[in-house]
Amino acid sequence: MAGSAAAAPPPPETDAERRRRRAQFLRELAEARALRARVQPRRAKAARLRRAMRMRTFRS
Repeated sequence: MAGSAAAAPPPPETDAERRRRRAQFLRELAEARALRARVQPRRAKAARLRRAMRMRTFRS
């Protein structure tokens, strides 16, 4: 056991750090979706059509 350093909670992150991590995550997510759409065009097209149908369903 090393001591109390391992048991200490990490310092709270700032809003800027959280926003930067979130932006990075969203960029990677968009990149992964684009890659999937290129690799599986038929499935991506079906997903796009389902999403469009869902959006039409909730319009007033």
